[in-house]
Amino acid sequence: MEEKTAISFANVAARYDGTPEILSDVSFNISNGAFYFLSGASGAGKTTLLRLIYQLHKPSRGQIKLFGRTTNDITRDEITALRQRMAIVFQEYSLLSHLSVFDNVALPLRVRGVSEDKIKKLVAKVLDWVGLGKFADANPKSLSGGQQQRVSVARAIIVQPSILLADEPTGNLDDENASRLMELFIQMNKMFGTTIILATHSKKLMETYKFPVINVANHRVTFTGTSAAQPATTEKKMWRGPKPQNYFAELSKQFDDIGNA
Repeated sequence: MEEKTAISFANVAARYDGTPEILSDVSFNISNGAFYFLSGASGAGKTTLLRLIYQLHKPSRGQIKLFGRTTNDITRDEITALRQRMAIVFQEYSLLSHLSVFDNVALPLRVRGVSEDKIKKLVAKVLDWVGLGKFADANPKSLSGGQQQRVSVARAIIVQPSILLADEPTGNLDDENASRLMELFIQMNKMFGTTIILATHSKKLMETYKFPVINVANHRVTFTGTSAAQPATTEKKMWRGPKPQNYFAELSKQFDDIGNA
């Protein structure tokens, strides 16, 4: 039977180097395919929560499960296997400037040993999907901030992660690029069924796209909204390039072909 819960916290606390707890007694379950905003003041613990999920930080107490697997005592190899089912998009892009846009996006596939022939097809398709097909040979530094962030999204989705964690990905973007990036995430959630947690300070973003919110404050976590909430979309907010759902359908088939190869 397939595990329906992607992420589960039970009485989790977190601290750094003997400091007071940043998070205390945090308990929640997030279902596969859910989309949540993550909100809270700077220093409240949003990034710590994402680090706990991605296994970059261990809880000081409590239990975390990912895909039904308890993570408290797992080995380094098991952590690596779990991370291969997840991806992170950072506010600062985290692109490698000595590699082209193509090679930045191809990197996680090469780490997984995918053939170069399949990599070429997948990277071309995903760069088309994020509207950057003509920039494959460019250096990331030559791109605008919005374009660089879309490269980092392309690199994240190329592995078709089950969980995507996004730490303030729209923080450095103007409204138009933030809306465009949100549409990419929404299509990823719809077409791949990816569980997404997106940290943001933007009230405008949360008011426009009516996803439920994980609130971090006073060392605790609370939830507002419902997981069934749908994003509010208007012609102004929608993707203005080629229809992303068409690209995602093709991408899904490409990934299926890789899995069956």
